[in-house]
Amino acid sequence: QVQLVESGGGLVQAGGSLRLSCVASGRTFSTYAMGWFRQAPGKEREFVAAISGIATSTNYADSVKGRFTISRDNAKNTVYLQMNSLKPEDTAVYVCAADRRGRWGLSRIRNEYDYWGQGTQVTVSS
Repeated sequence: QVQLVESGGGLVQAGGSLRLSCVASGRTFSTYAMGWFRQAPGKEREFVAAISGIATSTNYADSVKGRFTISRDNAKNTVYLQMNSLKPEDTAVYVCAADRRGRWGLSRIRNEYDYWGQGTQVTVSS
């Protein structure tokens, strides 16, 4: 069992920045791919970014490329999402997820992930 706890959400104006953090329990964090997903009211949960466990390869949704950066610190069991140039359409609950089979690769698919956090609200005002 792995527990994930997100933090760093809040209210910002368009063009501002936020840094989200997700801390994981367990001894094998470095072998997990980690992903960020988001869900806005009335919409499906969508992929945002992911990073593989050992290789630290990254992948981003087209909507956030060039603005968001995912990174990880395996010594701290933590994955980050740096969000810059925020837009109102980025408003959503951001959820951290872990994929146990992501040591060398990663996935954009929700069903591939094994553990999920509770989410943190990001609101971007115009």
